[in-house]
Amino acid sequence: MNSKVSLLPLALTSLLLSACGGGGGGDAPPVQTMGTLGVSITDAPACGFDAVNVTVNKVRVNTSATASDTDSGWTDITLSPGKKINLLNLTNGTLDALGQTSLAAGRYNQVRLVLDPNTGNATANSVVLSGTTTEISLDTPSAVQSGIKMNADFTVEAGQRYDLVMDFDACKSIVTKGNGKYALKPVVKVIPTALNGISGFVATSTLSDGVTVSAQQNGAVVAATVPSATGEFVLPRLPLGNYDVVITSNTHAAYVVGGVPVTSTTGMVPISTTGAPFTLANTSLMGSISGTATLTPASATESALVSAKQAITGGPTVTLRYTNADLATGAYSITKLPLAAPQYAAYSATLPLAFSSAGTIPATGMYKVDASATGYTTLSNAAVDINVANAVNVNFNLVP
Repeated sequence: MNSKVSLLPLALTSLLLSACGGGGGGDAPPVQTMGTLGVSITDAPACGFDAVNVTVNKVRVNTSATASDTDSGWTDITLSPGKKINLLNLTNGTLDALGQTSLAAGRYNQVRLVLDPNTGNATANSVVLSGTTTEISLDTPSAVQSGIKMNADFTVEAGQRYDLVMDFDACKSIVTKGNGKYALKPVVKVIPTALNGISGFVATSTLSDGVTVSAQQNGAVVAATVPSATGEFVLPRLPLGNYDVVITSNTHAAYVVGGVPVTSTTGMVPISTTGAPFTLANTSLMGSISGTATLTPASATESALVSAKQAITGGPTVTLRYTNADLATGAYSITKLPLAAPQYAAYSATLPLAFSSAGTIPATGMYKVDASATGYTTLSNAAVDINVANAVNVNFNLVP
């Protein structure tokens, strides 16, 4: 018998088994090396504006925290055309999606937000003053073209989606320039995606009184918002920890809830309900603090942030109001500061909370004023009194 002929069926069977993956053989599936990155933007409320518009052209990510905009290793999400966003529409945890992209699995340490640079009187980036309808063009620094840099630390897993949220603080990002113009000084940070945090309600009868709600730690504002038309407020995406919640308005004493614990990355901590909202019953006379906060050496892009704070007797130190000093002159004015004692309640899971008048250090109607700027030493005036008259010439000169 011819052996070559007799072996042919076996050879064909082997080939068929190999092609079908039979006999335990076959190629291994390809190793997944890519994930997906989705990016959204949100905002805290702005001071004195009906609109704060920015036009986003691109979001860039890099594994290196020190990579320059011209270095290699960037992955981009490009918006074409650029997306114009009114940041003031993004309060109470609302997100505006900017897009998504495939991304190599790995750890990423830098994010850049690239805005459309204004030229001439263009209004790609603009503000609308409260009570007006005219868009005012924002002077934009060169950094918006290379990308507003944010430090980040997140990992994209192979075959998985990671969602990134950028929190654009409109209030701290707009500065006056002493000549009727406004400049964009972007303040943006990366925050967690999960919707945890603190929630509650204020009475709808108070909504016309300029109510603002903030979550603070050691007097530093971590998140802020304005209530919705139903009175609901949400202070979202908070790192785990304890927070002091501060409620301010134009004609009432400040209301402070001390030590609200945020212990979950997915749950909300309620501090009032729709059936028993905060009523802000204690009205107050208001005063102001003004002066200059200058920088030496002067900066073409950096201005001082001036904050009016109160230390509650037996409780926390909290910020009631803050503003950016004028970029050119350093002039600032903080208004709507209550003379009445703040109303304070320590957090309890049992609602409603019971507020009572709290003493402040050194005395009621007195404020601690801080002036700070990136790269400069913070200065403070610990006893600014507005009981008899508005405080003027509360001046600071910040040095490195």
